[in-house]
Amino acid sequence: MTGTADSSTERPLALTLLSGAVAAALVFPLTWVVMRASTVPPDRASGLLFNDRTVEIFLNSLLLMVSVTVLSVLLAVPLAVLTVRTDLPGRRFWTIIVSLPLAIPSYLGAFAFVTMFRPRGIVQGWLEPLGVQELPDVYGLSSAVLIITLYTYPYVFITTRAALKTFDKSLVDAARTLNHGWLSTFRRVTLPQIRPAIAAGALLVALYAVSDFGTPAFLQADVFTREIFLKQQSIGGDDFAAFLSLQLVALTVFILAIESRVRRTGTLYTAGAGGSTTDIELGRWKWPAVGFCALLGTVTLGMPIGVFVWFLVTSQTSPSREFVFQWEWLLNSATAGGLAALFAALAALPVAYLSARYDSRLGSLFERTTYVGYAVPGIVIGLALVFFGARYGSIEVAGIEIGVYQTLPILVFAYVVRFMPQAVGSTRTSVLQVNPRLNEAARTLGEGPLSSFRRVTLPLIAPGIVAGAALVFLTTMKELPATLLLRPIGFETLVTRIWAARAAGYQSYVAIPALLLLVISGLSMVVILRQEE
Repeated sequence: MTGTADSSTERPLALTLLSGAVAAALVFPLTWVVMRASTVPPDRASGLLFNDRTVEIFLNSLLLMVSVTVLSVLLAVPLAVLTVRTDLPGRRFWTIIVSLPLAIPSYLGAFAFVTMFRPRGIVQGWLEPLGVQELPDVYGLSSAVLIITLYTYPYVFITTRAALKTFDKSLVDAARTLNHGWLSTFRRVTLPQIRPAIAAGALLVALYAVSDFGTPAFLQADVFTREIFLKQQSIGGDDFAAFLSLQLVALTVFILAIESRVRRTGTLYTAGAGGSTTDIELGRWKWPAVGFCALLGTVTLGMPIGVFVWFLVTSQTSPSREFVFQWEWLLNSATAGGLAALFAALAALPVAYLSARYDSRLGSLFERTTYVGYAVPGIVIGLALVFFGARYGSIEVAGIEIGVYQTLPILVFAYVVRFMPQAVGSTRTSVLQVNPRLNEAARTLGEGPLSSFRRVTLPLIAPGIVAGAALVFLTTMKELPATLLLRPIGFETLVTRIWAARAAGYQSYVAIPALLLLVISGLSMVVILRQEE
C-alpha cells in the first residue's frame, strides 16, 4: 500500500488513536437515543412504539421517502438524457438551470410555495378579480412530497448525467447497427449501464427526504422530523421524541445498508473513447423540451427569488424591532459556520490521512463512521445534545460550575458532527493525489515523519482542506433544526430569524435573510462545481 512510505511503528499508532478519538466523538451523541429509550419501562416503551400515532408517523415518513425518491428518478433521468444525449438547444445552460435547485434549501422553496398558493395567498390575490375567493389548502404530506422532490432531484440528475458521459458509447453504436431504435437502445443497453448511478443518486434523495425538517415543518406534514421537534418542545414529550428518534435512526441505517450494498455491487464505468454516437434528434419535441426545462427553472428558482424580492419591495415598517434585519444575524451565522469549518477541517485531517495512506480496516471504519452524523437527521443530533447538555453538560472551573447547554461550543460541535464528512471526503481525495514517494524522499533527507508531512504533504493537500472547509461553512449556514435547538440564548442567525418571522406571521421580514441565504447557497454550488472540475 502507498502509505507504507510514511510508516513507522509509532506514527500509525498515534494517528490511529487520534482518528479513533475523532470517530468516537462523532458517534457519541447518538448514544442518547439508546440511553433515553432504555430508561423507559417496557410496557410504556411498547405503547410508545406501537401506538396509532407512531404507526401513522412511520407510514407517512415511509410514504414521503418512497414518493420523493420515485418522482426524483422519473424527473431526473429524462433531464439527464436531454442534456447529454440529445440536440437540446443550449444544453450547457439548461444543465446549470436544472442543477441549481440543489443549492436552495428546500424549506425556502416550501415557504415560497405556501406564500404563493395558500388560501388568501399571492395567486389568490391575482385571481380574486375573476371571482376566486379562496384556493384549496396547500398544507400536508402531498405538498411536502412535491417540494422536496423539486429540490432534491438534482442528486439523481448529477449522478446519472456523469454516468451517461462516461460509459462506452460504442455499445450504443452496436445496438443501433442491429436496428434497435433509440428508446429500445436506451432500455436494453444504456439503462443497465447507468442503473448504479441512478440508484446512488436515489439513495441520497431518500436519505434527504427522511431527514428534512424545515419543509415538513413549514407544510405541517406529520413525519418523524417535525413530530420529534414538537414533542421535544412539549412538556413530558421526551420519551415519545426518543422513541421516534430511535425509529428514524433505524430507518436511516436501513438506507445506509442499501447504499453499502449498491456500492459493492455497482458497475464500474469506463470512459469509452470509441463510439461515434450522435445526439438523439428531438425533432418536433425540441421546443417542448426547452419549455419543460424553462418551466422547471421558473418554479424551482424563479418562484422563491421572486417571492422574496416581492417581500423586499413591498415590506413596510416592522411592528416589532426584533424583525428588522440586523447585520449581526449574518455575523453570527458566519461566526458559527467559520468555527465549524475550522474544527471540522482539523478533525478530518487525521481520519482522512489514515484512511488514504494506510491499508487498515480501522482506518476505513473510522472514515465510514464520520458519515454517520451526516446521514442521521440534524433534529436527532440536536435533540441528543440537548439531552446531554441539559443533564451532564457542565464543567467546573475554579470552583464555578459552567454549563455548556445552549452555548456556542455545543452548537459548533453539532455542526462538526453533522457536516464533517464533507471535509473528510475532500481531504482524503487530496491525500490520494499526492505521491507518497515525495514523503519518502523527504525522509531520506533527514526529515522526521511530522516534519515531512508539514513541509511536503500539507502544502499539497491544502486546497482540498480549504475546499472541504468551505463546504462545511456554506452548509452550516443553512442548517435549521440543530441551530434552533442548540443556539445560545440571544444568538440569532439567518435561519433562526427566517423561522421566527414565519412563526410570528411577519412574512415580509423573511426577505433579506432568505435572499442572503440564497446567495450563500449559490456559492456552495460554485464550490461543488469547482471540485468536480
